[in-house]
Parts: sequence; structure tokens; C-alpha cells
Amino acid sequence: MPRIRLPAGVLGMADRDDVWADWVSALPARVEGLLDEWGLREDGWSMHGYTSLVVPVRDEADQPLVLKVTFDGDDESEHEGLVLGRWDGRGAVRMLRADPSRRALLLERLHSTDLRNVWDLEACEIVAGLWRDLHVPAMPQLRSLASYVERWVADLATLPANGPVPRRLVQQATSHARDLLADDEASDTVIHGDLHYFNVLAADRADWLAIDPKPMNGDRHYEVAPMLWNRFEELAARPGGQSVRAGLLRRFETLVDAGGLDEDRARGWVVVREVLNAAWAASDGDAEAVTTAVTIAKAVQK
Repeated sequence: MPRIRLPAGVLGMADRDDVWADWVSALPARVEGLLDEWGLREDGWSMHGYTSLVVPVRDEADQPLVLKVTFDGDDESEHEGLVLGRWDGRGAVRMLRADPSRRALLLERLHSTDLRNVWDLEACEIVAGLWRDLHVPAMPQLRSLASYVERWVADLATLPANGPVPRRLVQQATSHARDLLADDEASDTVIHGDLHYFNVLAADRADWLAIDPKPMNGDRHYEVAPMLWNRFEELAARPGGQSVRAGLLRRFETLVDAGGLDEDRARGWVVVREVLNAAWAASDGDAEAVTTAVTIAKAVQK
């Protein structure tokens, strides 16, 4: 009988398609092999993200760590270990060991507290502070931001003119993407790719550290948008009559100022990313998500 009991959320990944089902089926044996080879033992309930299993473990010296195993087909996190090694614990969780062939990482164990309960503007300043360590010179092994964005933006041309995503925003996003990808700044920096409130955890050796990068060589201004769409529901619920637009602008301006960013460039990337989000949400039939993305794209444009 396998020692590893997969969380219900991981078992449910098998319903996505046959490739996912094969990965889930093989996962217990993969994890058990890693535990044996790396001298680890389980130390608590396993957790998971959308594409990974995270197992709390202890090593032979009784050091608390986590073993992370990611779905083989997730190309966005393919080079997570490579970038964590480059950061070497500066601004991000420290990696102790990696096996790229099994998409396995052995990481320091952080606390479960993230930035969801921190005042959103303070959280924006914390994230902008992490950018200073994470935004290192580009690495030749990484995919480029342009390789993703050019493909995604090309798909915008297929959106119906009378669809839920305003045509004017689609045209703006297409124009911004073309301009933003046209210079060296579009690919000169390693970027996290998905840094937001949930992907920053409290730690013992630093106040806060980033986790779960989706690393690319790209433009550091691309990093702003996730801090606007996450915790979006709080903006509508705040007392005192503050509008959603005002709350979004405060977050945007805080990120730009604390991160030393160019405001126009950051604004352009927010529009690009939110229009893409709106298009994907429309494809999924998620009207609420379309509204959120369109609201953010409009809010950052003065």
C-alpha cells in the first residue's frame, strides 16, 4: 500500500484529461522514491496548488522542509528550480535540492501566513521591495515574455466586435503590446511572472519571501497586474464610499512608486494583461471575471 495519501484536490486533477490522470496515478510512487533517495520523512498534511503537490517533510537532521512536485506538462514552471537557484534565497524561498527530470524541488519551509491579511497598500510596498532582489539580469535558459504575449495577443484578433470585451480596449492592448515588446527592456530581466498576495509567505530569516515563480525573461513592469486583480473583491466592500477605481489607482501608484517603475509602461502592461484576462474569461463564459478585468483595465487609464 502506498505511503503517500494524495489530497482530494490532487486526485481531482485526474479529471482534467488523460495526461493529468497518468501523472496523478504515478505521483505516489514518484514522491515515495524522492523521500527514500533524499532521506526525507513526511511531517504533516500535504498541500497543493493548481499544478503541484507540496509535502511537508523533515530531513535526516530534522530540518523542516517541503518537497514540491509539479506536473510534467506545466511549461510555465519548468525552470522554477533554475531561477530559485539563481536567486539563492534572496527575496524568495531557498532551494536545497532539485531533480528536473521528476520536476521535484526540496525547499526551505516557510510559514503559512501570506499577504492576504496585510493592508493592501502595505502589501504592495512589500511586493515591490521583493522585486529589487528578484529582478536579476536575464538568463539564457528561460523563455521570453514575448514568446507568450505575441501568441496571446494574436488571438485577440479573433474576438467578435460585439463581444463582451470592448473593442476599444482590445485595440489598446494590441497597440501597447506591440510597443512594449519593441525594445530591449522587454526581455532584459528575470521576472517572477505571478507575484501576488498569495505567493508571498512569512519566514524566519526574512519578513517575507516569494514562492511559486513562473519565470521568464521579460519586462519588470509586467509584474504589476496580479496585485490589482487579486483581492479585488475587497475594493467593492470597503466602507466610506471609496470607489473601486480609486482603490485600484492607489494600489497601482503604490506599486509604481515603491518599485521605481515607469508609470506609462506599467499602465500599458496592466491593460495588456487585463484585456487578455477578459478574453480568456469570455471564452470560459465567466461574465464576472470579464467585468473585473475590464474594470481594472479602464481604472488605470487616467
